[in-house]
Amino acid sequence: MKRVTLKINNYISEVISMNTLELRNAFQTVFGAEADHTFFSPGRINLIGEHTDYNGGHVFPAAITLGTYGAARKREDKVLRFFSGNFEDKGIIEVPLENLQFEEEHNWTNYPKGVLHFLQEAGHTIDVGMDVYVYGNIPNGSGLSSSASLEMLTGVIAERIYGLTVDRVDLVKIGKQTENHFIGVNSGIMDQFAIGMGADQRAIYLDTNTLEYDLVPLDLKDNVVVIMNTNKRRELIDSKYNERRAECETAVSELQAKLDIQTLGELDVWDFDTYSYLIKDENRIKRARHAVLENQRTLQARKALEEGNLEAFGRFMNASHVSLEHDYEVTGLELDTLVHTAWEQEGVLGARMTGAGFGGCAIALVNKDKVQDFEEAVGKRYEEVVGYAPSFYIAEVAGGSRVLD
Repeated sequence: MKRVTLKINNYISEVISMNTLELRNAFQTVFGAEADHTFFSPGRINLIGEHTDYNGGHVFPAAITLGTYGAARKREDKVLRFFSGNFEDKGIIEVPLENLQFEEEHNWTNYPKGVLHFLQEAGHTIDVGMDVYVYGNIPNGSGLSSSASLEMLTGVIAERIYGLTVDRVDLVKIGKQTENHFIGVNSGIMDQFAIGMGADQRAIYLDTNTLEYDLVPLDLKDNVVVIMNTNKRRELIDSKYNERRAECETAVSELQAKLDIQTLGELDVWDFDTYSYLIKDENRIKRARHAVLENQRTLQARKALEEGNLEAFGRFMNASHVSLEHDYEVTGLELDTLVHTAWEQEGVLGARMTGAGFGGCAIALVNKDKVQDFEEAVGKRYEEVVGYAPSFYIAEVAGGSRVLD
């Protein structure tokens, strides 16, 4: 396995990447047979447009080179066997194909079980089992969408192993179904869409209401996107994620007394300002205001990127974090320390949390010549305030979920 050093000086963080031979050898060691095929599914960052996907707004994510590797072999019986190189102590987890139900003791395998369940429900034939080895180098609980990466990995494995023909957008929707109705997280479609539809050196500008999208060249000139990991694990199910979604849905129902809308993403700033008096709770006003303004920021950020105005793009990133901190209240000490410190550093155009919040990661747009100084200064300050070190990674934009060989 190849260890890639992604951090500098005192805050070194190594990420293991695997090639197809290493994947095949790992599969052979675990299952005692040769894999039929190998696979890769990326993680994702979201440049801007946070908590807008389930509010019918726009998002601007990109797939990255960190992700989830897989190797698989078709069986002749009706047994699914899963093994994770990240959770070796759990050993091989066996699941009967006839019983694809959520079971807590099946741990991480509930994600691939859910995908296979919904593929069957959609009419695809999955009539025999398979052996599946997975290894992910996305930091666990980091908010870079390891669960969606695993869901989409399972989808492309099933396509190849069972000879299925599945439209990629339909596979994305099945990943979202798994998250919502199998795992129980009321997330939107952004993560699976970014991971399934990603393209090299492109960000995805997605209207989550219509699923219309554009692939936008990501020309950052002399800058790179630095991922700043709080190293505080984020658990969506245990967070207030579902509570935020419910608050926004209630706000929509209150606005419907005067407005013919289904989502907050349909509103512009003036409409919201005019009718926000209909929302009866101060917190719901704040949540809705974030959803509406964040959607507008995303529209403007795309325009700035296409015009090469990275300074403006960075200012939209900063404004996004302020809104997430004060209106949506999903940041916290760890994320705020990273972002506020990043804002103070030379060579930084903008910084914000990325993902659902409540821990996980932030991103910063940093001049490539200033990255080392940036990481040293932010890492030092974070450790002083929080008590342990963050990790840093350079976000390299990658293609979507795919068969390797």
